[in-house]
Parts: sequence; C-alpha cells; structure tokens
Amino acid sequence: MNEREAQAPGAPLLELVDIVKTFPGVRALDGVTMALHPGEVHMLLGENGAGKSSLMKILYGAYRADSGQILCEGRPVDIRTPADARRLGIAVIFQEFSLVPFLDIAQNIFLGREPRRAFGLIDHARMHARARDVLGALGLDYDTRTPIAHLGVAQQQMVEIAKALSQDARILVMDEPTAAISDREAERLFAVVRKLRADGVAIVYISHRMHEVFALGDRITVLRDGRRVTTLPAGEAEPAALIGLMVGRAVGAVYQRQRSATPGAPALEVRGLRTDTGVRGVDLVVRVGEIVGLSGLVGAGRTEVARAVFGADPTTAGEVRVFGTPVHGGCHRVAALGVALIPENRKQEGLALKSSVEDNLLLASLWKLFPRGLFQPAPARRRARELIERLRVQPPDPSRPVRVLSGGNQQKVVVGKWLAAGCRLFIFDEPTRGIDVGAKAEIFRLIEDLVMQGAAVLLISSELSEIVHVCDRAYVMHDGRITGELPRDRLTEANVLALAMKAA
Repeated sequence: MNEREAQAPGAPLLELVDIVKTFPGVRALDGVTMALHPGEVHMLLGENGAGKSSLMKILYGAYRADSGQILCEGRPVDIRTPADARRLGIAVIFQEFSLVPFLDIAQNIFLGREPRRAFGLIDHARMHARARDVLGALGLDYDTRTPIAHLGVAQQQMVEIAKALSQDARILVMDEPTAAISDREAERLFAVVRKLRADGVAIVYISHRMHEVFALGDRITVLRDGRRVTTLPAGEAEPAALIGLMVGRAVGAVYQRQRSATPGAPALEVRGLRTDTGVRGVDLVVRVGEIVGLSGLVGAGRTEVARAVFGADPTTAGEVRVFGTPVHGGCHRVAALGVALIPENRKQEGLALKSSVEDNLLLASLWKLFPRGLFQPAPARRRARELIERLRVQPPDPSRPVRVLSGGNQQKVVVGKWLAAGCRLFIFDEPTRGIDVGAKAEIFRLIEDLVMQGAAVLLISSELSEIVHVCDRAYVMHDGRITGELPRDRLTEANVLALAMKAA
C-alpha cells in the first residue's frame, strides 16, 4: 500500500493485494493493490482494457485471481463465486442490468430470496412491504408492483441499487451508472450515492466522466495496462493529469476539432418526419463534408430519428432523401444508398459478438467483395487486415473474437464494417458511450477523417462538450421536435441546453 492510501481515514473494510490475472496472451492484472474504506466513494479510472472490469469480477467471484490476496476487515477471504461475495456484503451493479423485465420491482429485488410463509409459499405482502422499505431508504416512492419493462433506464438503475442494498451490501461497485441516463436523472443518482456514503457503505465507482470523479470521489485509483498507476485523494487531482496517467500521454479533456471541409451537396434531407415512436415533425439537412450534431435530453427523440432515417423504424409522414434520392423501404435499401448507422448499443445492434473481427468487418460487404457469391478466404483476410490497419484496431488480429475487444476498438469495427460497404453518410448514435478518453479522441479523429474524405456525418451525443467541440453546427430536439439549429458561432453548451429544455 502506498503512502497516499495510508492517509485514508480508518482501517480498510476490504483490500485487494497484489492481484494477478492472466488470460491467453494477455496479462489483464499485474500486481494490483487497492483498499476500500467504509463511507467513501473510491473512483476507479482507466482506459478500456486497463483491467477495471477484471479486477471487479475477481472481487465479485466471477473470476479467480492467479495470485494475490483479498482481505476483509484484515482477514484473508476466499471469494470463489458471486454467492461468496454476497455473503461478505459485496454487490456489483454492471452496465448491463440483471433485472427480469416481465417481473415487478419487488420480485426483482428479492429474486431467489423471496420471504416465505408456511409450506414454502411466497409471502407477497411481506415481500412488497420490504421492497417499499428498501426503496424508501433511498428516498424513492415507486409502486413495487410495476413491471420492470415499464420503467425508464434511470429507474431501473435505482432498482438495481435497491436490490444490492436488500442483500445488506457493505461494499457496492457501480460500473458506469450514468452511461444511459440524463443529467437530471444523474443528479438523483448522485444524491443516492452520497446517502449511501453517509450510511457507511464503501463504494467503488467506475466512470469515464471527469465531472463525476470530482463531484463524488473521495479517493481515485488509476489503472493502466493492468497495473495500478496511482491512488490519491480526489482533492489533489487535476483532470488533465488524470487523463495523462490513464493513457500514458498528455490528452486534452475534450477533443478539439482540427480540420474542417467546405460543405458540399446535401447528403441527407429530412422533411416533416413523423413516426409512431415519438418523432413529431423533424426537418434537418446534412451536407457532404459536415459533422452535424443532433442534441437533446434523453428521451427527446434523437435515436428515434436515426432509426427512422436508416429504415429500422417505419415513418408515418414526411420525406427522407439520401444524396437526392427519396428513401423507401427498410435498412437494406437505405444501406445500399450509402447510409451507415453506428447504433447506440453496439453490442446488441452493431456487432455479431460470437464472431471474429474479420467476420464483423466484412459482414456488410461480402457481395461487394465477392460478387459471384464464391467466398475466398485469402482476399477476405487481406481486406480485413487493410481495415484493421486503417482504423488502428488493437490488437490487430482478424481472428480474435470481437467480444473480447475494448469498447473503443469494438466501435472501430462497427465503423469499419460500413467503410468496407462504401458508405458515405454516417449516423453516429452516442459513439463514445462507455469508452475511455483516449479511445474517444481516436473515434473523433476517425469521424474527422471521414468528412475530410468526402463523407457526411450526423452525430448524436448526450455529452454537450462533444457537440460543441466536434460539430460544424447542431440541431437540438425536445419532445420529438427540433427546437432550434445552432451555427458554429452560436454553438455553446448553454445555448444547446436552453433549446433542449424548451417547452413543447
């Protein structure tokens, strides 16, 4: 333990000491030590692939360390399974929720631990009463009989926390808890985190958002390449310095646009677009050589516009033109016109996770590469390697399963799939969600390269700084409508937010 860790108040509740974990060809963790104290929020930072998830999975019993020790209140413990972790009061809330959509809130909170009456029957009244007590302790007044499928993402996040606390969790790990919720919902989550800290819960909080680090963190641990770089009090940290420690080089907190092209002919024209999914009369234009932002609060309808333009959702009114051609039909016809959608959920909608990097890269262009329908392994591998080199995918192995890549490299593969298909209009929906600051800069450099090479980009992002610093201009949505268009000289966070919160 280093000197800075020794300065943390009180004895550690839990310690991970010299943890080593190796996967085939990769040393994921190389002697990592980390201490958790009661009543603190310990921020865990690092690029994708730095070892954060592996370390937390060892803590939760999903992985076994090759060597090292876990100490709970000073005593060595053996965490072989998640059940062992739960018995020690350890709960982990991963980015992918573990809730069952068709069960209600109380059933999810006590799933597998339902209170019983005589003859083993579930005591529903007591279960709902206990669920209300747990939610009430978090300041939440939810109807415990509401099915999870009827809740928004932020509400599901709160139910996950309630589920963890119902297990008498003393140590709570939160992995990117604000990745899919609005700023207003995030503030509610922050209030819950502060209450848990005041109640003595030790919290490990994984985030790629610097403002969260300083709004919530007591101490910060930075991992890089499977090693701990430092642990220090949050009050002694600076954003630029932390980013430099994470990536091993100096990187600006926000990507700054380097080059701009002269806008050309319209690549995308949308007029009076309406859908059953909440789009209520949207007009917008994206020209060749432009990065055009589409901003708004979560639920404003941005993703719904992207899906309708791409043909994934049907339209009820309006017109969409791509390079001057009216769009009719589904995704295949739209993609054939040169339109690419890099979706918000890349794992579910953008990738074939069980397939290789090569298979994913060539998925949308097989007929273009092999017009006679005869697959040839050598040209396929050659084309995949060209794309990997162009996009700087790491590791540069075409045969590697795409599911084991970091979030940033997975995103590059999604883009590469459409590059191989010859697309010229790219719709990026939250392209930096869940990826680290270094990978974010690479994604934005890639987007900039696309427009400099004659493509057009529609960029959807919940990060106002990304809209402001990357886009040539931006449209802002509220409640399914465009509330304003901001040119470059008026594109500020304050102006975007004002339009995003405008009454319908």
